[in-house]
Amino acid sequence: MKNYITIDGGTTNTRVSLVVDGIVIDTIKINIGAQKSIDGGEALRKGIKDAIVQLLHSAGLTESNIEKILASGMITSEFGLCKVDHIETPAGIDELAATMYETHFEDISSLPFAFVRGVKSVCHDLAYTDMMRGEETELMGIMNSSYGECVYVLPGSHSKIIRCDKEGRIAEFSTLLTGEMAASISQNTILRDAVDLSVECTDKEYLVMGYSYATKHGINNALFKVRVLKNLFGASKEQVYSFYVGVILQGEIEQIVSYNAPTVVIGGKKQLKEAMAHILETVTDYNVIVIDDNLVNDSVSRGIIRIYEHLK
Repeated sequence: MKNYITIDGGTTNTRVSLVVDGIVIDTIKINIGAQKSIDGGEALRKGIKDAIVQLLHSAGLTESNIEKILASGMITSEFGLCKVDHIETPAGIDELAATMYETHFEDISSLPFAFVRGVKSVCHDLAYTDMMRGEETELMGIMNSSYGECVYVLPGSHSKIIRCDKEGRIAEFSTLLTGEMAASISQNTILRDAVDLSVECTDKEYLVMGYSYATKHGINNALFKVRVLKNLFGASKEQVYSFYVGVILQGEIEQIVSYNAPTVVIGGKKQLKEAMAHILETVTDYNVIVIDDNLVNDSVSRGIIRIYEHLK
């Protein structure tokens, strides 16, 4: 198999990985993403260059051992290395592979770069218009044709709910600021004293209670009940946290249900995906599949190589 450098460009961080014979050998996280590159991308360019040098040196390899640098995510935005336009839905591996954009950045590496384009859904109705950069690659890294027509959920700072058709193409999708909302509300409101995001154990009863309360009374009302639970009911920090997460996930669950697919496949961050899976299993009769953490962790590198090699 061939060796690659893969780049996963996010809003706040950029991950550069060395993949040898299909296995991710090492990854370096650079604390620079599109958000920090708005005023210029020199720091991002230097960070990527240094990461490539370090990865190759640590593995005892040189650039001559590498086939290509493969990149996706916000690195293809106007605040990344190279702005490339989105492709439109429906979009599957055929469309993603056929539209990859190749170029060189001699100040970073002598190796050629190949960029995966993001995906957009364009419609006169705002509800059905959306865009993604990076999640299409993550999706290709976890996709399994045996699931058939289903909904993939990628929880995170910007959660993506993606409905795929029978051909495995992205048919429609929605973006929700779930992770950012959870962090911002818990850290910048009166709930800062109530919600401890470091909690690792989830109380499943309170998780479903939070979801159900938000469904009945609305998220705005439900959020203040987090403080009520702590101060007046004496709920534990695990119970308070779990209720809070249930409230935060209510919008995502509602969106998933609206797609009405028999199977829901959940990737993304561990805490959110496990909480979401429990709620879905409790309140719906869907077939819920939770992707293994190791598979999720390497999904972008695996997906981007799968896309690149698809038409080779």
